[in-house]
Amino acid sequence: MSRLRIAAISFLNPAPLLWDFEHPPASQQLVQRYDVRYTLPSQCAAQLASGEADLGLIPIAALATMPEVVAVPGCTIASLHAVRSIQLVLKPGLTMATVKTLATDAASRSSAAYVRTMMREFYGDTPHVHEEEADLPAMLRTSDAALLIGDPALLALEHRNDFADHTWIDVASLWQHHTGLPWVAAVWAVRPEALTRCHITREDLIADLTASRDRGLTHIEDLVLEWTPRLPLSAETIRNYLTRNIHYTLDDQCLQAIDRFYTLAAQAEVLPAYKLRLL
Repeated sequence: MSRLRIAAISFLNPAPLLWDFEHPPASQQLVQRYDVRYTLPSQCAAQLASGEADLGLIPIAALATMPEVVAVPGCTIASLHAVRSIQLVLKPGLTMATVKTLATDAASRSSAAYVRTMMREFYGDTPHVHEEEADLPAMLRTSDAALLIGDPALLALEHRNDFADHTWIDVASLWQHHTGLPWVAAVWAVRPEALTRCHITREDLIADLTASRDRGLTHIEDLVLEWTPRLPLSAETIRNYLTRNIHYTLDDQCLQAIDRFYTLAAQAEVLPAYKLRLL
């Protein structure tokens, strides 16, 4: 039987979502139905778009250009407050209305779309945007502002004293300030025909992904122990990030936030018009 090919993100934030896929006893059962491969957020989308993957944890901006896939209900990577792992850093003296050049982390898609949308819709600014590797000093040598996501953003924030005179903006907090809604980064998305090929029902897929998330959230201390050697961050920082900064349930408020994002991004001509479709 064919296994469902999963494109997953190799960052800290989805770790609870992937608990069952990485830990026995559940992993010993799931490996019979799923083939998990790890990559960057932008590559998750590319692999799903090309058909190289069947299921992916996809930045919501990428969904607007992928009509052949649908979002899976249940799980998300979002934030109800500060997210910490999406940081926009402005050179001294600049504001959101005066940035002319913006370097974005090459791993980013949704975050860059959020920033471009907010700059245009709320500040009347349309900077020149280009991608670079996630290296804050190098990015700021070429641009007025830099956008970091994921683990590089968390690490940069831990050492922000090196750029203490710069303005640090938590992108999730900025979005919430302007909209009053959660900030949503990514959702599971699937090619529906792949479920038929792999003999997996909609209900089974949702149940597997939701159970993995729920068990992951009961194993936060285990995840802290696993990730502390992988990242030069304190156990407290990792624990707080997984329990306070990230929200993992695709609830009604998150769905409203996604709809608002697509509306504003289309108005700002950052993304084509799009309406989220659920499996």
